[in-house]
Formats: sequence, C-alpha cells, structure tokens
Amino acid sequence: MQASTQYSGKVVLVTGGTRGIGRGIALAFLAQGATVIVCGRHAPPEAITSGASEAVFFRADVRDTEQMADLCASIALRFGRLDVLINNAGGSPQVAAADASPRFSAAIINLNLIAPLNLAQSAHALMDLQDEGGVIVFIGSVSALRPSPGTAAYGAAKAGVLNLVRSLAVEWAPKVRVVAVSPGMVLTEESHQHYGDADGLAAVGATIPMGRLAQPDEIATACLFMASGAAAYATGNNLVLDGGGERPAFLAAAATVTNGVGRKSGAVKRGLQVAGDLPA
Repeated sequence: MQASTQYSGKVVLVTGGTRGIGRGIALAFLAQGATVIVCGRHAPPEAITSGASEAVFFRADVRDTEQMADLCASIALRFGRLDVLINNAGGSPQVAAADASPRFSAAIINLNLIAPLNLAQSAHALMDLQDEGGVIVFIGSVSALRPSPGTAAYGAAKAGVLNLVRSLAVEWAPKVRVVAVSPGMVLTEESHQHYGDADGLAAVGATIPMGRLAQPDEIATACLFMASGAAAYATGNNLVLDGGGERPAFLAAAATVTNGVGRKSGAVKRGLQVAGDLPA
C-alpha cells in the first residue's frame, strides 16, 4: 500500500492486530502515518512495520474487561489520545450447533459481541474527551447476513454486532462515529485450515463472483476509508466486502435441468428459476 500521511498524528488501536486481517489493517494505518497499537494474547513472531514505522504491541486479552480498561488507560497516558479503534479480534472454530455446549456458545458470543462492546465503551470514554471525537470500526462478517452452519453462535454474535453498531452510532453521535466493515472470505495465513490446499482455495474462490478470496489489504483499505474524513457523514453504516456474495445454489441445479429432448428449457436459459416465474 502506498505510503501517505493521511493519518499522521492519529492514534489507532487494532485488536487482534498481530495476524490475519488485523495485521493487514495495522500495516495499512502505519503506511498512512498513524501511530498504531496492536494487542493480542501472544506477541507477533516479528515486528509489524511499514517503512520506518513500527506498531506498538500490548499483550492483552480482549475478553478481559479489566485488561481492556488498563490498555485504554495506558494509551491515554502514553499517547494522550485515541482516534480510531478497530474492533477486529474474534472468530470461531467449526462446531455443529447440535454438538455445541452452552459454555462453548457463551464463550463465542462473549468474544465476538460482549468483548467488543466493552472495549468500545472504554474507547468512547477517551474519544468523548477529545475535541475531534473519534471513530470506532467493528469488523463484522457476512455470517451476520446469511446462514452460518457450523458457526451458528458466531453468526448470531456478528448479527448482534451490526445492531450494536447502529445503536451506538445513535447514542454517541455526532462526536464519535461507529461503523462496521463486514468481509466475506479472506485469504490469510490460516485459510488452509478451513479450505485446504491451493486447489481447495481455488475451488472456494470460484464460488465467489469475483473469482477469488479477498486480500487482507482490501479489508484494510475499507477501514482506512470508513475511519477517514472522507466518510465523515457515515455512522451506523455497514460496508460489506464479499466479492459479490455467493452465487445462488439454484443456478447450479438449474444448469443440469433439461427438457424431454435433452435441451435446456427456455426458462433455464432465461434464468427464471425464481418462484412465481414459471407456470404451475
């Protein structure tokens, strides 16, 4: 990403910023001149740097409310301000809903909904004291907008995040803007754990209209925009980055439908496989 000074003098906190999407976001803000703080339970294997700039790492667990309050207090003491919070930390392993224990589901909802809310409250307390206010960006997911088989609690938590964004935006406007960026599938260092080898990744990518998974820096670019003055009137909004979404499953089934003489029906050719388009 091309270096700039768009965020010079700004202080940005990225939770879960040591890997994956979070790391990409941290690098993007560094490249734009920001002072970037990343937090996580484990230190990154190598420093997160862009040119001569390096992200500051704090070891902290976003699920621990006291640790997050201490983190915000440390940021205020060391840097004197907090301009942007990227509420990125989250995730879930695959577990069938019928097999998920109450404890597991509660933990997933806590990580993906309650923890970001608690941190947003601490960040807001700092931002509300600043003349310029601040911006809180929640990293959502398309799992909030479609079925999420295998990660039902995660999808429900992310759906809760989108409602939370709208509610906080109303309560904290106009000084603190609250927005969401919701990625679809993103190519990270852990993608192979979900989709397999290069062939598996290519097969999954082929289901997306854009023909591939997103790159972390593409999610980062959206965060740069949503947190910038260019999006000054955006609050309560959710920017979806899913490469066009998912091709409707009925289209693949319809492609195999033939009429009695072995030709695809005219209706199939015209793509009229929606209830009500075809005569009974």
